[in-house]
Amino acid sequence: MNTKIGLRQIDQKIVLGGIVVVIIIVMSFLSPKFLEVNNFVNILLQISPLVIIASAANLLMISGNFDLSVGGVYAFCAILHAFITKRGVPIAAAIIIACIFAIIWGILNGVMVGVLNVNPVIATISTMYSASGFAYLIARWDGGANIAAGLPSNFSAFGRTNVFGVIPIIILIMIIFVVIFIIVERKTVLGRYSFAIGGNRQAAKLSGINIPGVIVALYAIVGLLAGLTGVIQVSRVGSAFPNFGEGLEFDVLIAIVLGGTSIIGGEGTIFGMLIGASIVGLVANGLNLMNVPYFYQTVTKGLILVIAVLINQLIRNRKRA
Repeated sequence: MNTKIGLRQIDQKIVLGGIVVVIIIVMSFLSPKFLEVNNFVNILLQISPLVIIASAANLLMISGNFDLSVGGVYAFCAILHAFITKRGVPIAAAIIIACIFAIIWGILNGVMVGVLNVNPVIATISTMYSASGFAYLIARWDGGANIAAGLPSNFSAFGRTNVFGVIPIIILIMIIFVVIFIIVERKTVLGRYSFAIGGNRQAAKLSGINIPGVIVALYAIVGLLAGLTGVIQVSRVGSAFPNFGEGLEFDVLIAIVLGGTSIIGGEGTIFGMLIGASIVGLVANGLNLMNVPYFYQTVTKGLILVIAVLINQLIRNRKRA
């Protein structure tokens, strides 16, 4: 990472940090419940799935690629987990099976993008629709629009576990994966290769980096975390719906781009993504507390993404000047 990129990322984080502070101040005035401890726990619960998936998807975008299929894979694995546990498969085995399918979806993306050179938009949208379609089919095979009745009594035990009796397991898993990907990003070959591929693909190829192999590995990891998160969340909720992950890929994209990761690759950090995800979570939570209709929340998310791209581009142009 060169000095200019480093300075640009610092500027981005300062701007984002200021936005977080402004959001907290404004929301605390608009809703008296916003500053309550329980509400901040709810925010962490809301952004945990997003952060877990975005931890891997951020590294993928650093390599110059992205994945729009995470919502579909999330829903597919969630409903598959419910479907097979309802039919007697032990919880642990069902989790493993769902995660294997998640990896397969990821590998499919990686092969299309990294080996066959299919555009990531086309490849991952195709996977998104395929995974979502199978999720609806599984629900139909079960005999309804969702899977709620007939699940084993211990179905929700995993997702509702509180570690040390205090920390929801989804939050602990989020912290673990954030730490893992900070290490991967800064200290491992996979992290260095991702930056190299995103920064200059041709130079990375000439230096001997196995570009298709790295891309397949990154997509497989993203798929795995999308599937695992879907399994955890369906366990927390206690029922499965085919549209379970609808819009999740949009939230992941907002968090990553808002955090300063370049959409063309070569730069980005986990820490920046965390700030971006925090903004998404704080805004969504504040709007919910104020009972803002869902459609207006969607418009707000779109505006946030536009602002993120504009800020990113303005800072980049200033550093080039």
